[in-house]
Amino acid sequence: MPLLPKSTAPLLIGASALMFAGGVNGLILPVRGAQEGFSAFSLGLLGTGWAVGFVLGCLIVPRTVKRVGHIRSFGAMTALASVAILLSLLLMHPAAWIPLRALSGFCFAGAQQIMESWLNERSGPDSRGRVFGIYAMVNLTATTIGQMVLPLGDTGAETFFVLGAVFYALAMIPTALYASQQPKPLTEVSLDIPKLWRNSPVAVVGIVLVGMANSAFGTLAAVYGNAIGMSVTAIAIFLSATLIAGAVAQVPVGYASDKTDRRHVLIAVGVLAVATSVYFIVAAPRDAMPILIGAGLFGAFIHTMYPLLVSHANDHAAADDFLRTSGGLLLLFGIGSIAGPLIAGGVMGFAGPEGLFMTIAAAHTMLIGFTIWRIRQRAAAAIRRAYVRMPTARFSTPETLAMNPRADEDDQADDDR
Repeated sequence: MPLLPKSTAPLLIGASALMFAGGVNGLILPVRGAQEGFSAFSLGLLGTGWAVGFVLGCLIVPRTVKRVGHIRSFGAMTALASVAILLSLLLMHPAAWIPLRALSGFCFAGAQQIMESWLNERSGPDSRGRVFGIYAMVNLTATTIGQMVLPLGDTGAETFFVLGAVFYALAMIPTALYASQQPKPLTEVSLDIPKLWRNSPVAVVGIVLVGMANSAFGTLAAVYGNAIGMSVTAIAIFLSATLIAGAVAQVPVGYASDKTDRRHVLIAVGVLAVATSVYFIVAAPRDAMPILIGAGLFGAFIHTMYPLLVSHANDHAAADDFLRTSGGLLLLFGIGSIAGPLIAGGVMGFAGPEGLFMTIAAAHTMLIGFTIWRIRQRAAAAIRRAYVRMPTARFSTPETLAMNPRADEDDQADDDR
């Protein structure tokens, strides 16, 4: 049996180009903006703009695909993403960058959903788990490489803006040449907060707070690094270390949460995340090695909270509600992501670079307090389903959820009706 269906190879190549461009684009803007003297608040608004665009892309693009098809929609998304990053080079001002970043978020969400829809269509139930796992690896690797190329050139020149635009365009080629078959319509999600709250209050509150914390860090970590004197190389490693550590930590955290009440694991991870934030606030490390060790620990804690909360919510949901529950939580994560960079940027404006970790520590402290209170109100789920390993939430769409093998339970339940 081949490792992957042959028809998925061109799509994975296109996905790697898309993620590489996203990695370059996501890091060059805060690095260059800090060099240009943009305030932390203005750079925080870039993250808010991205999150607004990303959420709207998840909601609107499926309807666009229904009207004009997958290939045309994908071409439009990658073209507009290229235009957005090039206009950011021409219009070097926060007032222009914020709406352009929102456009980038919209296009990235749209292009990613379409790419994932093709991958999902080309993989059957017997290969979907392998395709999902390899796609997650491609996602992480390409994003990390995209960030790590910045030390190879001058971030004060136009090189990385052009490079990001080139790879957005390259992402279109494999789909244009090989993806002639139209998959089924994209997965659409809705936000039913009352139902999600009845299912799991901890998941609802926790997802919003984790969205705030993770988006604040993803947007402003480069600004923090620049403010404390880190080189571009160190900043790139700083961000990449958190992503890699978060991916690796899902294995032990998932194993532990399958053996006990997930809320206890969530509290433990939250306490460790707060402790790491306090380390960055109080110790205020300035040497590269202590910062990078702290970044690895920090990433291991913050990037495992989202899948923990999704798994906890699905423990209390019906077996065929994985997509509806997870999709609603993804939108809530997006809402938190809108607020996080805005708040953290404001705090950094008067508290200095450590204000980033003050904001994150406050969000995690509220999460810990609410979870402890809920443990006293409700017993653990009688049946725990397997922990849901997931890519970084900031780059997940409803189609990412549909690729997860757990989504096959929804399809099977529909077939049985």
